[in-house]
Amino acid sequence: MLIAQNHLQFIIEVAVMIYLGIVLLFNVVAIPLSMVLFLSLILTVLLAGLFSADAAFLFLPLVSHHEFVHPFGPFAVFSWVTLAASVSLLREVDIKASSIKALSIILFGVIAIAGGLMHRSFLILWILGWIIGTLIMSKSFKRSVKITPKRIGTVILAALAGFGILEVLSRILSAPILSPLLRIGRLEEFAIPSIKMVVKNTVIWGHVQGSCYWAADCLGGSDGYLSLPMSLINFFTLPFPLFFGVLVVKKDYIDYMLPGIFGVAFDFGYLGLILLMGWCMVVICTGLYVLREYRKKRRSGSKMYLGREALLIGALSAFIVQTLIGLFLFNRTINGAAMLTYIVLSALVIAHMVTIRRRM
Repeated sequence: MLIAQNHLQFIIEVAVMIYLGIVLLFNVVAIPLSMVLFLSLILTVLLAGLFSADAAFLFLPLVSHHEFVHPFGPFAVFSWVTLAASVSLLREVDIKASSIKALSIILFGVIAIAGGLMHRSFLILWILGWIIGTLIMSKSFKRSVKITPKRIGTVILAALAGFGILEVLSRILSAPILSPLLRIGRLEEFAIPSIKMVVKNTVIWGHVQGSCYWAADCLGGSDGYLSLPMSLINFFTLPFPLFFGVLVVKKDYIDYMLPGIFGVAFDFGYLGLILLMGWCMVVICTGLYVLREYRKKRRSGSKMYLGREALLIGALSAFIVQTLIGLFLFNRTINGAAMLTYIVLSALVIAHMVTIRRRM
């Protein structure tokens, strides 16, 4: 049936449509480096403004914030790394772009501060995205990146300083939402019960029927602990169980107080987790393979794929960091609206494979 009967079917149907759309777009539209540079710059500026405005709402009365860093955080990594890769590719063809590079550094700081104020998990995602993007670019552009104990210590100290500043601000401003220690406390409160519930009730495909929050109405799998945005499900008037109001608190046991591997295992079973991990490896290996082919073409003198190479570096870096954070730290990074981001980023990687097979 074309009409999805549960959350998993709906996720797969939406993913197929997104993949088809992006693959078709890649094979129809020319993607020059100038266009990639311009669009990545515009997207980075827009996301920096969005995150900054949302962070400002934390300190304004009678205004609610929205935590845009969860669905759009990986897009910020994607746009900024793509921008940095575009600047590097310009230098490869002897075009100076020092002003754009300076602007990218400013945007990096703005996004890091605004996103870090909104949520501590974003700060981890942002720093890790920068590290992964730097490593991929160093390989692509033959730059040596020395990972020394001093540099590792500097990154750790910078992260600790950031968390420390947030904790001080939370106490001075009486704003518990800024406190990293509060988040750690919530993790301690929810983590152990969550793990016990998942391990006890997970089966090969889904979970023990009746073990989720609505007991007798539990489907035994695809109950919506991992799902696409509620607004999208309501738009299509699909009869799926959804977490509203107080249920969001109950969902915390699975939602973002646990790494994604537990949420995936509970909602889709051990087999679903294995299939997801396999899909992630396929996307990452595909991206690295195509990137190597682009690099060969560039070094042989071809400038045809410069825009696509920059785009792939950004999409691959963002997909890798979202996978690491979502699966192994915070479920929320790949859940709800963030799941749409995750699917789009993976499609932006896979689409290059279709292009490279057709043209090379």
